[in-house]
Amino acid sequence: MNRTVKWVLIIGFSLIAVFIAALVLLPKFVDVKQYKPRIEAQVTKATGRAFSIGDDLRLSFFPYASLSFSDFHLGSLPGFKEKDFIIVKSFDVRVKLVPLLFKDIQIKRFILKGTRLVLETSKDGRTNWEFNAKTTPELSAETPKETKKPRKAESGEGFALKTFTLGELAVTDGSVLWLDHKKKERKEISDVTLLLQDVSLDRPIGVTFSARLDKQPFSLKGNVGPIGKMPGKGTIPLDFSVRAFEQVDIGLKGNVVDPANQPKFDLFINVSPFSPRKLLAAMGKALPVSTSDPGVLNRVSFKAAIKGDSKNVSVSDGVMDMDESKVNVTIKAGDFTKPRIAFNMDLDQIDLDRYLPPPAKKVAGEKEGKTAEPKGAKKTDYSKLRRLSLNGRMRIGKLKIQNAKIERVHLTLTGEKGIFNLQPLTMDLYQGGLSGNGIFSVQNDVPQTNIHLALNGVQAGPLLNDLLKKDFLEGMLKAKVNLSMKGDDAVAIKRTLNGDGDLLFEDGAIKGVDLNGMFNNAKTAFGLAEKGGKAPRTDFSQLHVPFSVKNGLVSTANTALISPLIRLTASGNADLIKELLDFRLEPKLVGTIKGQGDTKDRSGLMVPVLVVGSFSSPKFRPDLEGMFKQNIEKSLPGVQDKLLGTDSKKEESGFIEEQIKGILKGFGK
Repeated sequence: MNRTVKWVLIIGFSLIAVFIAALVLLPKFVDVKQYKPRIEAQVTKATGRAFSIGDDLRLSFFPYASLSFSDFHLGSLPGFKEKDFIIVKSFDVRVKLVPLLFKDIQIKRFILKGTRLVLETSKDGRTNWEFNAKTTPELSAETPKETKKPRKAESGEGFALKTFTLGELAVTDGSVLWLDHKKKERKEISDVTLLLQDVSLDRPIGVTFSARLDKQPFSLKGNVGPIGKMPGKGTIPLDFSVRAFEQVDIGLKGNVVDPANQPKFDLFINVSPFSPRKLLAAMGKALPVSTSDPGVLNRVSFKAAIKGDSKNVSVSDGVMDMDESKVNVTIKAGDFTKPRIAFNMDLDQIDLDRYLPPPAKKVAGEKEGKTAEPKGAKKTDYSKLRRLSLNGRMRIGKLKIQNAKIERVHLTLTGEKGIFNLQPLTMDLYQGGLSGNGIFSVQNDVPQTNIHLALNGVQAGPLLNDLLKKDFLEGMLKAKVNLSMKGDDAVAIKRTLNGDGDLLFEDGAIKGVDLNGMFNNAKTAFGLAEKGGKAPRTDFSQLHVPFSVKNGLVSTANTALISPLIRLTASGNADLIKELLDFRLEPKLVGTIKGQGDTKDRSGLMVPVLVVGSFSSPKFRPDLEGMFKQNIEKSLPGVQDKLLGTDSKKEESGFIEEQIKGILKGFGK
């Protein structure tokens, strides 16, 4: 028995000795360079691309299995501008062979220098990275195709390593060139460097990476691991710092779990303050939108905890500082084919006017009140919104938009299957409040919106002055407005605007016109006299404006004003499309202020007033024809019939002229 064991050991060690001797001596007696032409021919035949390799091809097996070569060239397919698809200036790898038998990977070095990869798209849409798949013989009709059922992976199954060591990994002087002749785009990543040193399974791996994107630097430095004896399984810590374009610094720290099978991540990201304007400028780009204030978007920072897997992502404890604003945010998103998004945002303050585009300059010769129809406008695709499920809440401490100052904004937004509900919506503004709700539907190609708003106790003067920069009305406002509209541009919205509303102003004044004073001096009341003196105004205890909207035309028939000396009713239209006014005001003189605030009909002279012109420049003027007709009807019965009879035109004209003179005497001069 001992003799048998002895001979087995002798034979075993002899075979090992022969194997080692072969590994040592084979490269010395076999010149691998003589196989270089055959290798080049076989690769060219298999890929359909030109292939060549330098003359310094070397291969050895002891003490390390090593392979080195230089001037590696794999060409592009015919018809592409760039000749080479891949170029490698030099390559050198050294691996111990015997430890591989025991799942012990020992790599002394892996050096790759001067690698250049060219990704090119031709004008006809072909790409140089496509390789023709090998054809496989079709199965005989008589031979049924055998299908193997996938075997479920057992817990802990995988390629477990005993040890893994890598002395040095260096990828230097690399580059990637992206050419798209169809889109006329060119991008280049150059000076690519990746360094790993003293790599093992049981300790963190130091990683250094740097590159230039279109000549702008990008770098990453940090640690990853330990990765454990089951690569791609378990929890892998990482801690990286990233610097991009010498403008932004990003810290990333946390864990990645089971990246090979069911990857999960639990990370904390910290983006140090940077300027988006300077970052985009470094990338050779401008801001995608123009802002009214060129000083905004010059300081942004962000930090948050991010967790997720292949199906869900959540952002918690998120804080973003943008210029003078700070927002706290939490977000949950999942099912990315039909996204489900829930969010909660709390913004302390923001002046949106600084971020909105500057007012459009008026085109020379453009007529006021006319809105140009957009030509060739591309239709918006709302299919993604139809797949979206949304549930979010937002709070804003202070908000400024269109110069209007708003506080304590609260809103809830929910949506599913293309229908989004804004309910409730509340805010404080100008000593009062606003509440409302709305529905935005994109179930059809043309979006539809319905809005319901209620205002209570709002001071109209400061609101209109800030919002419209017009100081023409004062008073406490109560209002209810119900509107519906279709479309996603201003022209379509105006043309399809429908609804109704009710506005009530109390204890206020109309500035710019003195309806009371017109009974004493018509010229002063309507700005016909010389300038000077106190600005005209009409104080009122109540102004009630019920209105309706049909296809962009706002109409009112029962607007009423109650003032100490007059009662006023109004009717007419405001055309939102042409931005023109056409109203007729009919005041009635009150003999005494004793009845201020009452609802009794009081006798007096009716003096119609016309409000015409554009929204930006309304004009008030007395309706002399209306005054004359009303005076004739009340004071001279039967005269109207006479005027409309068969008397000569000269007599009619003289009679009318005398009557108007008589009426105007009552107003004074």
